Amino acid sequence: MPDLPDFKKASRLRLALICGGRSSEREVSLAGAGEIRKALDPARYEVITYDPAIDLERLVKDAGKLDAAFILLHGKFGEDGTIQGLLDLLGLPYQGSGVLGSALAMDKHLSKTIYCQAGIPTPPWVLIEKGKKMSAKEIVSGLGLPVMVKPASQGSSVGMSKVVDVSGMEGAVNEALRWDERVVIEVFMAGREITCGVLGLDDLAPLPIVEICPGEGHGFFDYQAKYKKGASREICPAVLPAEVTKKAQGLALLAHKSLQLSGYSRTDMIISDDGCIYVLETNTVPGMTSTSLFPQEAMAAGIPFGRLLDRLMEMALIAHPRA
Repeated sequence: MPDLPDFKKASRLRLALICGGRSSEREVSLAGAGEIRKALDPARYEVITYDPAIDLERLVKDAGKLDAAFILLHGKFGEDGTIQGLLDLLGLPYQGSGVLGSALAMDKHLSKTIYCQAGIPTPPWVLIEKGKKMSAKEIVSGLGLPVMVKPASQGSSVGMSKVVDVSGMEGAVNEALRWDERVVIEVFMAGREITCGVLGLDDLAPLPIVEICPGEGHGFFDYQAKYKKGASREICPAVLPAEVTKKAQGLALLAHKSLQLSGYSRTDMIISDDGCIYVLETNTVPGMTSTSLFPQEAMAAGIPFGRLLDRLMEMALIAHPRA
């Protein structure tokens, strides 16, 4: 993977590390921010932390004295284009996708619609909206069982349930509606869970694939399986036939391009029991601790965590130049 032009080591960047926020993934964001602060080279960066839950006014006031921002907000108000729009208005460069791509990828219904238009296989689904009548029997008649019930615009499997019986549908939908006014119900695909990152601007490169093996008691890669230590096993690079690896990486690239993304992303997929690969969703602000999935993939590609952060900031200054 070719290196981007390196910026002068002498030019120390005043970097806004934006983390915390008001989403259900606040604690995940704060934990990742701590590791990012440790990994950033103090000779290259002066890091100032801003929590949008309490620091938005301070961020706006300080914008003229800052060189760039690193967004580490997951879920609503961070991964959905909201903070990206504010930074665009402030003329402050940031890593990753802009408003349009962030909003599209965050909305599971819209992203799956775009996948279909691009010829990307994705499990069949229906959209349920708050206040509208739902017939569990009709949904099951159309999709079968089991199904996954998901808030349309949440991450980290928050509010997500696996439904194996029609009697469980109403409770699962109500739980998802606690987190969003729109709910996606999609066919559950049994198989091997994998994820593939993409890194770059014009010269995009897929990263090595991770296979995710949730531990006993986890019917899917839920919140506990993601963040509880030892709850899941991750294999990177995934042990897959070369043609399967190539196909999965191609789908990750196509998903990234179709959703109008920039800089980096991570696409989650299932290799079904019949050998087909289905794309589930694409993350525009993937987890950023040194042991998170995207940094694991980068490390397998020969990019250590600190260098990965440098690369993301280099791309930020190219893709979102200061107004």
